[in-house]
Amino acid sequence: MTDDDFALSRRTFLDRVLLASAGLGMSTAAPWAARAAEDIPKGQRVRIGVIGTGDRGRTLIQNLNKTRNCTVAALCDTFEPHMAKARAYVPANTPVFTDHRKMLEAREIDAVVIATPLDLHARQTIDALDAGYPVFCEKAMARTIADCSAMVTRARQRGKILQIGHQRLFNPTYLNALKRAQAGEIGPITQIRASWHRNRSWRRQIPPGGTEREINWRLHRDRSAGLMTELATHQLQVANWFMGGLPTRVMGSGSICFWKDGRDVYDQVALIYDYSDGRKVIYTSMLNNARYGCEEQIQGSKGTIEPELGRIYQEVQPGAVPALARMRADVQAGRKNTVPIGGATWFPELPVTTPGDSLGWGEYDETMLQFEGFGEAVRSGKEVPGLLAQAYHASVASLLGEQAIDQGKALAWPTDLVTF
Repeated sequence: MTDDDFALSRRTFLDRVLLASAGLGMSTAAPWAARAAEDIPKGQRVRIGVIGTGDRGRTLIQNLNKTRNCTVAALCDTFEPHMAKARAYVPANTPVFTDHRKMLEAREIDAVVIATPLDLHARQTIDALDAGYPVFCEKAMARTIADCSAMVTRARQRGKILQIGHQRLFNPTYLNALKRAQAGEIGPITQIRASWHRNRSWRRQIPPGGTEREINWRLHRDRSAGLMTELATHQLQVANWFMGGLPTRVMGSGSICFWKDGRDVYDQVALIYDYSDGRKVIYTSMLNNARYGCEEQIQGSKGTIEPELGRIYQEVQPGAVPALARMRADVQAGRKNTVPIGGATWFPELPVTTPGDSLGWGEYDETMLQFEGFGEAVRSGKEVPGLLAQAYHASVASLLGEQAIDQGKALAWPTDLVTF
């Protein structure tokens, strides 16, 4: 894919495929898409203050650097080794802070990006909103459903944009897949199977000056829900999106099955989310086998979409059993042949291996695209419709799933949530 092709996809991707999500409150006109693709003078770009410069924070900084309407104007982190690495991606004179409140008070930024451990999201988001700044916060939203609700409520009270990092909402392949699903190409969707499997412990070596809880926060229950918030949140958002609704209840099981190293978050989970009309989302995640990796199988009566692989498959109707077909042909032709009765009467129903069709598109960076959307939302003062609701419900689904596992029973979808 050439640079010109990429510029075209960035300029037009929402105009071409965002109609797919019209029924879910996403903007169908996408008025910011073309403007965000235009070069904006450096002095007019949205000045972003980044809170959290660990691995994810540095990735976001690099994505912000690719945008045409944002620029990183300040960094904040309490851990100097992370800050030192982040400085390599910004101009040498970029202000740095160890206290996010000091960065907010300096008034040298236009908006905030938060990429800190999950348990810090709510407090830092609310501090930034109270200081008058739009906020982009990494997913999941917060460690508790109550904190997720508090973030949405405060954004509404302050009249400020709050966008959560669900980049698949800006992924042209996923948007095209949704458009085709809503057009009926795979028939009514009755089940979605999603998995995110890895084969590594998630435990990181603690650098000089670091602490276990600071570096390995994903492995501590009070700081993270592990697989449910760090991975499942993405795919539960996709599930809600394609189902066109929200779960009615969830049940699940989890365990510390393989990595018995002192962590208190599950290293494998399996859950079933019920939706209306008996539809199901089946989700699994583990940390000791990567064979099936990250995937979603969106299954309808006429076909299957696997957006992570960028493919759509038409349902192949099973053929007749060869022996029965041969006998029928013999009867119709008046032939008399021996009928075998001692041979195999069943053959394994193996996966269909047809190649399917491509969902299109080439190389692109949906994380960069979501920042261009955030930048234009900040510049216009208007959020991209539908994004916050999608993120909020995905976080609620992940945290409710954790509760269902912990309690060992099916839990109904909460009735006291923020409404959109």
